[in-house]
Amino acid sequence: MHTMSILLIIIGYLLGSIPFALLVGKIGYGIDIREHGSGNLGGTNTFRVLGVKAGLIVTIADILKGALAASLPVLFSVDIHPLITGMFAVFGHTYPVFAQFRGGKAVATSGGVLLFYSPMLFMTMLAVFFLVLYVSKYVSLSSMLTGVYATVYAFVWTDDVPLRIVVTLLTLFVFYRHRANVKRILNKTEPKVKWL
Repeated sequence: MHTMSILLIIIGYLLGSIPFALLVGKIGYGIDIREHGSGNLGGTNTFRVLGVKAGLIVTIADILKGALAASLPVLFSVDIHPLITGMFAVFGHTYPVFAQFRGGKAVATSGGVLLFYSPMLFMTMLAVFFLVLYVSKYVSLSSMLTGVYATVYAFVWTDDVPLRIVVTLLTLFVFYRHRANVKRILNKTEPKVKWL
């Protein structure tokens, strides 16, 4: 593999590793979010522990770091697929070098990768996510079913093989990261979103 390709993969991973939930919690609220709620370094736990403003900041930042990582090959004119650098950002978000490898559940950053690579897919994923969330009130279920939708979209409405492979892998990864949530949903102990 070309030296620049390896460098962009490393940068993608490091971008993904930026723990925005940890930074927002500590800088804005004097709280280590890993010691509250689910302990997860992601948007959902930030919403629950720190409120809407902090949750929005973290979620948007996590989406943007995925989009930026996917855009690296284009920005630097390097012959590596954007989904590869994007995947490493997702890996970095989930296992961040800057936060003892305890990160988030890969949802927002995965969305960011797809925002850059396939904006139409991203927009329809948002619609599916909020529809399922409105009906079920479970963020975790909405995240997983949005992944299923994205996989179906990639196979039915595109002939993009890299997209099919990456979306399938991301969806499986999201399911893996939510395995405890699945148990709680089945046991009816999973927290629900409270609509105003």
